[in-house]
Amino acid sequence: MMGRSRIQKVEDAIVYLPQVTSMGVIGDPGCEGLGTYNMKVYAGALEKSAEDDITLIAGDLVPIGNQHYYEEISDLTEIIAHNDVYVLRGNHDTGDYQEYFGRKNYALIARDFAVVVLDNAMRTFEQEGLDLLKQVLAMEDVRQVIITFHIPVPNHFIRNSVSEEEFTRLKEAYGPWKNKVKYLLCGHVHSRFEDVTDGIPLICTGGGGALIEDVSEDIRASDVEHHMVHFYMEEGTLCYRFENLAENSYDRERKIPVLKENLEKTVAGELLAHLKYLMFADRAKRRGLNRIANLFEALAASEYHHARNFYSVIENPAPFRGSVKTFVPGEEFEYQHSYRMLEEYAKEKAAPLTGQAFAGAAAAEKVHAGLLEEASAMEHFEKDTIYVCPICGYVMAGEYIPERCPVCGGPKRQYEVFQAGQE
Repeated sequence: MMGRSRIQKVEDAIVYLPQVTSMGVIGDPGCEGLGTYNMKVYAGALEKSAEDDITLIAGDLVPIGNQHYYEEISDLTEIIAHNDVYVLRGNHDTGDYQEYFGRKNYALIARDFAVVVLDNAMRTFEQEGLDLLKQVLAMEDVRQVIITFHIPVPNHFIRNSVSEEEFTRLKEAYGPWKNKVKYLLCGHVHSRFEDVTDGIPLICTGGGGALIEDVSEDIRASDVEHHMVHFYMEEGTLCYRFENLAENSYDRERKIPVLKENLEKTVAGELLAHLKYLMFADRAKRRGLNRIANLFEALAASEYHHARNFYSVIENPAPFRGSVKTFVPGEEFEYQHSYRMLEEYAKEKAAPLTGQAFAGAAAAEKVHAGLLEEASAMEHFEKDTIYVCPICGYVMAGEYIPERCPVCGGPKRQYEVFQAGQE
């Protein structure tokens, strides 16, 4: 027998939830696409939100609101979610939104607090929602309220907000009961910040799947992790806390042995196809067939993204700030042991090309290890330009770059140049 649906299609303007004492909030999971790499973050957020009684998606559940995307995100949510999921309309949630999620303006009356969901996806508050807000705030039993909407009201961090005129309409609606409004909650911005506007705490959360972006000089993407927000009661007061989402927070599927084994094989196959297509593109370029080369470079990129999606399901990475150091032992083992032994074995078997490939790779891996050691202190890594010899793969960085590759003799004019952008 099918279980009860997790996604709640809201039919009534006011929904009473007397058993609910906490709520998890996930912002902007799908506006940049529903690929596996992005959805792993959302899946992890749903897992973390299991500790709360309900979950609220603070807008942009999908990249665009057609049936295909709504079906896909709904199916994924139904399988992974552990509690009832309510949805707030974002500016990407167009089209068939109401068919899947019901009302755009509604209120959830929990045991000790209320959540009033307002639609401002088009940068205006609907009068229906403002009237509902007044109705809820006027209730005698309602004493602590979260007013939530997608696009922020004017604040001290970003200009990507509704107009002052729209904010005035909202303030006029809650004005007589302002003391009941404990938080203003929004998404839209792919980051997080906390502010105070009109004397009320403003919480902005957009870290549930979309790529984290710079907000200002003070709030940079490198300083913000994917995250969610928990609202809960503590000694009669409605409180909240952010929770960062580790990149391995969703691990359900990598624990299925047959799936894991086949995903690993699939990743290897996709990466081999990626390499084959790039090598064929090189051959086409040497013959002046640039259109063919371009096609195969595009196909190679596609295969890489396939591999990334498959690998993201089984990846179990260390926390980002400590990750660089974890790559060093593998590089050291390759140049100190395995590549050296295989080079010697190739020589014994009169296989000079294989021996040459291992020797060249070992020389590069040694440089890799040194650069990774240096880069493990991320804030102090200052090498802006790195060169790679396309003939043998040797890596060069520093003030002096030789005219010829010290391993294979490839000319400097052919070096691939990797230039860091501004941070």
